[in-house]
Amino acid sequence: MTADPFNSPARPAGSPDGTVTLVEGTTFCLSGPAGDIQPGTSHGLFFRDARLISRWELRLDGQQPEPLSVLGGEAFGARFVLRRPPRAGQADSTLLIVRERLVGDGMRETITMRNMGREVSAVNLVLHVDADFADLFAVKEGRGHGGSESSVTGSGLILRARSDGGRGVLVSATGDPVAVPGALSWRITIPPRQEWTTEVLVQPTVGNREVPPQFGRGQRLESSGPARKIQEWRRTSTVISSENPAIAQVLARTESDLGVLQVHDDHGGSFVAAGVPWFMTLFGRDSLLTALMALPLDTGLAVGTLQNLARVQGQRCDPFTEEEPGRIVHELRRGPDSSRVLGGSRYYGTIDATPLFVMLLAEAWRWGASETAVRALLPAADAALAWIEHYGDRDGDGFVEYQRATDRGLINQGWKDSADGINDADGRMPAPPVALCEVQGYVYAALLARAALAAGFGEPAVADRCRSRAADLRQRFTEAFWLPDRGCYAVALDGAKRPLDAVTSNVAHCLWTGIAPDQHAAAIIERLAAADMNSGYGLRTLAATMGAYNPMSYHNGSVWPHDTAIAVAGLLRYSHLPGAVALATQLAGGLLDAAAAFGGRLPELFCGFARDEFSPPVPYPTSCSPQAWASAAPLLLIRAFLGLDPDHPSRTIVLRPNLPEGWGTVTLADLALGKTAITITAAGKHAAVAGLPEDWRYEVRR
Repeated sequence: MTADPFNSPARPAGSPDGTVTLVEGTTFCLSGPAGDIQPGTSHGLFFRDARLISRWELRLDGQQPEPLSVLGGEAFGARFVLRRPPRAGQADSTLLIVRERLVGDGMRETITMRNMGREVSAVNLVLHVDADFADLFAVKEGRGHGGSESSVTGSGLILRARSDGGRGVLVSATGDPVAVPGALSWRITIPPRQEWTTEVLVQPTVGNREVPPQFGRGQRLESSGPARKIQEWRRTSTVISSENPAIAQVLARTESDLGVLQVHDDHGGSFVAAGVPWFMTLFGRDSLLTALMALPLDTGLAVGTLQNLARVQGQRCDPFTEEEPGRIVHELRRGPDSSRVLGGSRYYGTIDATPLFVMLLAEAWRWGASETAVRALLPAADAALAWIEHYGDRDGDGFVEYQRATDRGLINQGWKDSADGINDADGRMPAPPVALCEVQGYVYAALLARAALAAGFGEPAVADRCRSRAADLRQRFTEAFWLPDRGCYAVALDGAKRPLDAVTSNVAHCLWTGIAPDQHAAAIIERLAAADMNSGYGLRTLAATMGAYNPMSYHNGSVWPHDTAIAVAGLLRYSHLPGAVALATQLAGGLLDAAAAFGGRLPELFCGFARDEFSPPVPYPTSCSPQAWASAAPLLLIRAFLGLDPDHPSRTIVLRPNLPEGWGTVTLADLALGKTAITITAAGKHAAVAGLPEDWRYEVRR
């Protein structure tokens, strides 16, 4: 960590509307560029899916300070630099205000005022505070809430939810403020060239119990809980670097953002929450794909994600939550209105998390997860495969489909889960049940993953059965989904088994999982390279020639970084085919250029306009940032261009380097494979491994 944690002159997670986002675990804060949280907006301090602080406005002599800059280093802290508006008849201000904010199971804000003038400055400082304890979804949808009751205690305020007395917040401050319901105020005189400081703490209570803060009064940021957590994350994770400064910036942001998005459980493990602001919780699909992409950085994240999902794996049939035996959960929620959102606090309406669970388990094993941990998760993997066979295939045709159980559930349950995210070439939406092409690829890969685990653990009959099921699925998929006139797979089959003929990025996932035979893959590569799919900044989710195309939509023409990264990994899996490496290089280069335009942090998605029409890329207004699988996408790019394929059980590493020329040398230092730590150095088509024990071997294939 640098000596000054606020050393970057840029807004932390700034958005086009000027919103500043800070995040640590399940705590995040959205505010304006002056640091204010204004009532009537989506701003606030949020904790465990509820908004604690809905108003946090600083006023000097009744005026709002003027923002000068926002300095951000770590994602959990920011420094808002302000000034008092010049007095009447004066051109300049002599009073500097700095609000140093830190979040983590609450919030600490240090307010410092510095008198730059030659006279004593008299200031009436007021901090207006309110809390509404609104559920996260109520805030997102702009719905009101019952509000809070405020009372005074010493030099602070106690606010409690009217509808749930167990939720509350304590706001306390130094500097002897005058506390009244809704505000803390100070009357201050500051001598010339001197400064005055107060420290304000916000501490949540849940179930009438105070949540221990991650920082104390007067504690330096470097020694706070959030800082120690990120320091430990950096100490134990792989150091990935590149000679290319732009790539190095993106990788540094990736490491930082995945660190602050981590949520530590009560069992000593951790997982990555899906993204700020609306998805700071365990998400089946998002957390699994993020952990899979982040394997080069940290294998433990995969194990923690699998363990947490196994604990809430489906056990019974419940149409309200869409829970079914063996099904992996879609999302967990802990807000006050969670029982009224989707299927409640646990909602299982996802079609792809269950096969992704099995895929990640086998990958974690290959990357060095302990045999004890992997064996303990095998029953959950087998339950997942049983769900695929008995519940996932809803009409007995051998494919996995989705159809929501009630009108409360998600209409679409793949990764494109907006209501209009799946359609045909004319823009018509399908009748359920819907079998997505990429989900069949995930199931294929899951069966091969379980076969590999079975072979490694002495279960030859299980391995043979899974391989046979995978081969049968691949054959049936090839026959049912291929559209020769489109040169790609149908995005899905509808309830009548009619192929949906829209050209989408979903088909690239079929390359990633390997379900596509070479002859189909060759045609898909050519189709994805067309201008209606390649925006210049990444792969569009829907071709520009399709009926539902809208580059400003959520899933019908936008660019999602994780989706493009998966496409790149899929293309490089078929690097022996013409055009695959060239297209992968183009897509990765465009995505990294987009990352540079966004200050090194890839957002959840951005608009899919062509690069020659709008450059830099146009942001999507409500995109999450930081967002887990977007943050992890650069790691998948690195792994894919390295062709990195470790196999810890057999003590082997295979590399197929195809690094773009502009990347220079890429290094993975202290890469942990079980208890073995190695260093990989690669450039172009060359790679070397250092630090391997004598019983290991590596091979570079070209």
